Amino acid sequence: MIEVKGVNKIFNSGKPNEFQALTDVHVRIDEGKVTVLRGPSGSGKTTLLSILGCMSRPTSGRVWFEDREITSLPERFLTQIRRESFGFVFQQLNLIRGLSALDNVMLPVLPTGEPYHDIKARAMKLLERFRIGQKAFEKIEWLSGGQAQRVAIVRAMMNSPRVIFADEPTAHMDTKLAEEFMELLGELNAEGMTIVISSHDPIVCASGFIQHVVHIRDGKAEE
Repeated sequence: MIEVKGVNKIFNSGKPNEFQALTDVHVRIDEGKVTVLRGPSGSGKTTLLSILGCMSRPTSGRVWFEDREITSLPERFLTQIRRESFGFVFQQLNLIRGLSALDNVMLPVLPTGEPYHDIKARAMKLLERFRIGQKAFEKIEWLSGGQAQRVAIVRAMMNSPRVIFADEPTAHMDTKLAEEFMELLGELNAEGMTIVISSHDPIVCASGFIQHVVHIRDGKAEE
């Protein structure tokens, strides 16, 4: 489904602080599977996830999505791919304080021009599905950690993505919340969702539904 071939990523190229984050990486993400990019802090796993998710470009090498080479596509096409095919769950969740759970879920979809009524109906349906519908109109800062993580997943699901990317999603969660989060991802995968997670958390890596692990260290990957 997604493949990177010979990917290198260099930051601050040609400067005294030049840093090579990825070196000759070859990785394939298969449709319908859960892949973990596993490695210590600073290993390059978040950089690789951002390239797989079309959030950044490699310095060299190629990225393929559904048998189409997308590395050199203009940014507007990459934006379209992200909007139509990918959903993202971030380490800090990035939910906006002062807005309700419902507003947080709807906000990324509003610029698409889809009728407001349709967006709201879809958002409420997803909130109910993830057992957080009763909190739809409460401000995000009033929710518990577990409730907030469910809102973050719903937001990622609003565009009916084909792939969910999660960057160190359990880094700031206690054991119970991390296990609940992984259970939710397991439910999505059971329905056929492709999921890519960057993590070094044993709770993530030991989850029973993980089908593919990419070990990353010092910018090099081994499947």
